[in-house]
Amino acid sequence: MIGIGETVLDILFKDDQPQKAVPGGSTFNSIVSLGRAGMNCAMVTDVGGDHIGDIICHYLQENGVSSEYVCRHENVKSHISLAFLDENNDAQYIFYKDHASVSLDGPLPVFSKDDVVLFGSFFAINPVIRPVVGKLLRSAREAGAWLYYDVNFRKNHIADLPEVMPNIEENMRLADVVRGSTEDFGFLYGLHDGDAIYEKISHLCNTLILTDGARPIRLYTPEGCETYPVQHIETVSTVGAGDNFNAGYIYAKIAIENGKLEIENSTGINNNSQLIKMAQRWSQDVCRQIGNNISDELVEQLKTYII
Repeated sequence: MIGIGETVLDILFKDDQPQKAVPGGSTFNSIVSLGRAGMNCAMVTDVGGDHIGDIICHYLQENGVSSEYVCRHENVKSHISLAFLDENNDAQYIFYKDHASVSLDGPLPVFSKDDVVLFGSFFAINPVIRPVVGKLLRSAREAGAWLYYDVNFRKNHIADLPEVMPNIEENMRLADVVRGSTEDFGFLYGLHDGDAIYEKISHLCNTLILTDGARPIRLYTPEGCETYPVQHIETVSTVGAGDNFNAGYIYAKIAIENGKLEIENSTGINNNSQLIKMAQRWSQDVCRQIGNNISDELVEQLKTYII
């Protein structure tokens, strides 16, 4: 399992007071949770040569994730994110990072057909490192790896759309599964209706998971659309909710393939149901705490699935 994405130090605030500081980043959060669940994982990212970079690398290692492909840059500061939780415990972010300083100039993975690759956010489309990231993704596709792309496009990058849209659409073509929110596709195409979104991108991807906050999840494939209700829960923080949805989906996929998670019957519909069910389970777990990764309690429950 290989993640390709950015890494930041998340500082979480509630009522304008800092509550917790923990390494984060969209793909990073997913990979750390998968490492905590016992999967063999590595992270492709870059950090500074500062104390924050040390914290990030140690955090990966203590959660079972290899830091072999973490590029350290001595004269660059690691990135920081401030997440301010509102009355609904949804986060508003302020980022302190320099996308122009990102560099992947260290060891990089060689993929095989058994690999699963998760990638997304601006890191996956950043023009500065696109030659390296694009080559990595194409080599993974050519090797027969399974790719999952989380669009996760933020409003502050709308001005970059003319430059990065070709990268976004290439990512969709390379991926086996694309996940995005209605907000993402509103920014990208001005579309919020699920059917219209899938019609727009169906020539790029076969499988689209469309999330829409508390509204039902929609799974689009050439066979049609399936909907899954979202269970209401009391949240402590929604930071990492989508990231752990991705991780839970991937965990269930690998568990099913290894015969460690039973599907309800042999039909594809119920297979999809199990994938979404596990994804929601992971997402809900992380929403019940302040942090970016699944809890120790869920890790213990998952030990019944040995992957």
